[in-house]
Amino acid sequence: MTSINNVHNTHINTMLRDLHGSLIDIVSVMNRPQRDEAMVRAAGISLDRALFPLLVMVERLGPVGVVDLADRVGRDYTTVSRQVARLESLDLVERSSSAADRRVRAAVITAAGKAMTDKIDAAREKMGRAIFATWDEQDVADLVRLIRRFADAAQEVEI
Repeated sequence: MTSINNVHNTHINTMLRDLHGSLIDIVSVMNRPQRDEAMVRAAGISLDRALFPLLVMVERLGPVGVVDLADRVGRDYTTVSRQVARLESLDLVERSSSAADRRVRAAVITAAGKAMTDKIDAAREKMGRAIFATWDEQDVADLVRLIRRFADAAQEVEI
């Protein structure tokens, strides 16, 4: 019985290594500055590349605090705070006291910010359609379902 478990564990370990390699490839592509610049161009908007992911996250997660945003993008709090202030000066987000904790100033998307993220979503959809052009619809559905399941499980595991 032990040898079967060892073979199974070795197989799982190999798959986990392959999964990790795939995730590194995906994150590397998504973190390339050229990718964000191409997305901004394709969306037909004018926005500093450093502000782009923050605007999208505020739209998806808002209201969201700066500490949470900084943690999610892997930048320090003071840098993200300045960048959110810049988004606020552009009337793309606004900050107000959080209902849950008055000490936290949560960022939310404005109407102008939402209009901009709608353009980004349209450009992302066009890019996604190109990526999945040769995929069967069921394969895309399976990937989306399994990636969501993986993301949910990854958020729950304590290391």
